Amino acid sequence: MVSATRLSVPSTSVGGARCDRLPTMNTRSAQELLAPLATQQADLDGGRRLIETYTMEGMLGMLWHGPSDAEEVVLCAAGGMGGYLGPADGLYTHLGETLAGTSCAVVCVDYRRPSHLESSLLDLAATADRAVQQGARRFVVLGHSFGGAVAIQAGCALGPYCAGVATFATQSAGCEQAGQLAAPLLLFHGAQDRILGPENSEIVRSLASQGNVRVFDGADHLLTEVADEIRELMAAWIPERFAQHRAA
Repeated sequence: MVSATRLSVPSTSVGGARCDRLPTMNTRSAQELLAPLATQQADLDGGRRLIETYTMEGMLGMLWHGPSDAEEVVLCAAGGMGGYLGPADGLYTHLGETLAGTSCAVVCVDYRRPSHLESSLLDLAATADRAVQQGARRFVVLGHSFGGAVAIQAGCALGPYCAGVATFATQSAGCEQAGQLAAPLLLFHGAQDRILGPENSEIVRSLASQGNVRVFDGADHLLTEVADEIRELMAAWIPERFAQHRAA
C-alpha cells in the first residue's frame, strides 16, 4: 500500500503524509480546487453510478462502474470532444462491465472543458482525489487521443499511486513530461490513423524512455477495427498491473 503521494495539478505541487486525500501546498485538495457548486448522482443498472459535479467552468461527469470504495481504480480519459465510451467501440464502458467482478472500479471521466488540457487534468485529479477519500490505493490511467496527454500527465502526478498508463491513438503534445512517469506504459495506435499518426506514440515512448508501442495495421483513430483484440489485451493487462503494484 502507498502511504504517501505527491500529486501535481495545474499550477500547484503537492505533498502529504497520509493516504486519505491528494493534498496541495495550500492544503486545498483537487476537489476543492474544482470549486464545485453542487454534486448529484444516480444509480444506473449494472452496478453503475452517474455522478455530476457542477462548477463555474462546466459540469464534470463521472460514470462509475464497480464499488465506490474500491482500492483499485481505473481512470478513463476521453478524447478532445469528451464523452464516456472511449475508443474501440466503447472500450471504457466494456472494461467497466468486464472488470466488475474483480472488485476494482472503472471511472469514465467526461471533462468540464473538452480539449483544454489544464482543466482536464484537474478533472482527472479531482476524480482520483474522490476515489482516494473513498479508499482507493492504486490507479491505472487510460487515455484516448487528446486524453492520452491527460493520462500521461495524470500518471506522472499520481506518482507511487499509479500502477500503469495505457494510451490509445495519443497525441504527443502535452506529453513532454513523460520522462517523469515511473509506471509501466503501453501505447496503442492504428497504422491508418489520419488524425494523429502512429509517430505520436513513438514520440511519447521516446520522451518516456520506456513503454511498449503496438501499431495495428488497418486500424484508424478509433481503433474500431481491432476493438476485440484491444479489449482482450486490456482486460488482462489491467489486473496484471494492479497485482504487480500490490506485490511491490
